[in-house]
Amino acid sequence: MTLEEWAALDEEVEGELVDGILEEEEMPSFLHEIVVAWLIRTLHTWARQRRGLVASSETKIAVGPRRGRKSDVSVYLPGRVPPLADALVRVPPHVAVEVASPHPRDVRRDRVDKLADYARAGVPYYWIVDPQLRSLEIFELGRGGRYAVALTASRGRAPGCRGLSVDLDALWSEVDEAARAGARSGRRRRSAGRGHPTRSGRS
Repeated sequence: MTLEEWAALDEEVEGELVDGILEEEEMPSFLHEIVVAWLIRTLHTWARQRRGLVASSETKIAVGPRRGRKSDVSVYLPGRVPPLADALVRVPPHVAVEVASPHPRDVRRDRVDKLADYARAGVPYYWIVDPQLRSLEIFELGRGGRYAVALTASRGRAPGCRGLSVDLDALWSEVDEAARAGARSGRRRRSAGRGHPTRSGRS
């Protein structure tokens, strides 16, 4: 499959392009989507102050002649904004963000495969947010075209890019709030189930 054929696939057909082959994407959990939504809100505020734009996970980004990725969040600043009609984005974003999952295959994909792909494509900053470890790792592209770790943080305010401060405590607080709300909903469902016993019929 070519990049153009990948870009032309129906929205229902999911996957990333790896050496011309459609590769299955990770299945996002509710936790994953909460973190992605929080990051989009945070990065949007920072990007708009610079007349930039933030895109979500369905944006198809060409990272090589036969490779295409769909980062969870991507940020485009002036001078690096793709045409709005493009189904395949060939402009490397200023920041690509992946929210890690605990599955071994996805860990390798985020920390090895995508690290190499985004570096090769010339993405200046690559973020990995791990909700399980509660960590933020920021990789910055060096002159040799390789990433170096620019930051590792798990709490407090982390400098994401110039002029951007990521409040990790606020992120994890929102995750904890969602966990408590989910636990309460689960208890209510179990209680409701116990409150309606099955009635046996009488002749």
